Amino acid sequence: MLELVAAEYADRVPANYPKVVDDTDRGTFGLLLDPSHALHFVSDGENVYAEMTARSSRTDARASAGREKYAGMPFNDRRLLSVDVSDQELRNLVGELLSRWNMLPRIIHITDT
Repeated sequence: MLELVAAEYADRVPANYPKVVDDTDRGTFGLLLDPSHALHFVSDGENVYAEMTARSSRTDARASAGREKYAGMPFNDRRLLSVDVSDQELRNLVGELLSRWNMLPRIIHITDT
């Protein structure tokens, strides 16, 4: 699944990306779209987690004077996955990463316009 997404996004991401990480000996595999957009599946030996890294958009309609939001600030989201995680749940995680990537303003040839 990750290799198919990487092939589809090959002409939409910066040079040398996307990268599919397959290092199961160290307990991780995943997909990097660029340095600040990635989805990794990691294990600590007992549990499996989905770790998503993304950059927030430069504008936010929900930001207010009482809460400061910095432009392009990255965030990390770590979620515990169940032992019997379904294909649909995995597709949803990949879809969430792609949605975050597609929502940021980009150069015209990178986006689907």
